Amino acid sequence: MKRGEFTGIAVCAALVAGCGLFARKKDETKKENPQDHAPKLVGRIASIPPDKRFVLIQSYGTWKIGQGELLTTRGPEERSANLLVTGESLGQFAAADLQSGTVEIGDAVYSRHVPKPPETTPSTSQEPELPENQMTKKAENVQKNN
Repeated sequence: MKRGEFTGIAVCAALVAGCGLFARKKDETKKENPQDHAPKLVGRIASIPPDKRFVLIQSYGTWKIGQGELLTTRGPEERSANLLVTGESLGQFAAADLQSGTVEIGDAVYSRHVPKPPETTPSTSQEPELPENQMTKKAENVQKNN
């Protein structure tokens, strides 16, 4: 190997190794996990009372779904429905109102976790904010004539 070739290879190796110095650093803040928004299987349709617009859901594990939350169902042949949790539960069973679609016993029930936005703390200011036309002026020493 000639001296010029060796120098060229050494320069290229140094450039390649140096590229890591200019690489962008990963964002240290926690990024949202795509799995946080993915539907989670929470149970199955256990029963549908006749002439009723609600269903009983048999939960898979601890029931952590609150009143008013929306659930979706999936069944064969692309059948789906939206359910509104009523908040009533007994053991591994919970009730939900049928909002739309059609359900059958055995359909899978999914929950979509939507994280709550972080709470903002109100700024603590000493004086309340007032519009300009309502701002109070400092009291001046004015002599009154009686």
